[in-house]
Amino acid sequence: MSHTPHELADEFPQDHEILHTLKMNNAHFVTLSERYHEVNREIHRIESEVEAASDDRAEDLKKQRLSLVDEISKMISAEKAKA
Repeated sequence: MSHTPHELADEFPQDHEILHTLKMNNAHFVTLSERYHEVNREIHRIESEVEAASDDRAEDLKKQRLSLVDEISKMISAEKAKA
């Protein structure tokens, strides 16, 4: 179990410029990014024992985060294909 937040910039270290471009030009990406950060912060609070949660709740949040990362990854790949 890691107590380090999984920020998008950490998840995609080679894609800072693309993340910025998507944030500035893609409303759907902004929504996904905001949702990712909400879920990620909640996971971090649980893992840091700042907030209590059942194992099921923690696993559900991790699955949500993974799903969001997958969708964001597809958006990054699509943006790279445009270049």
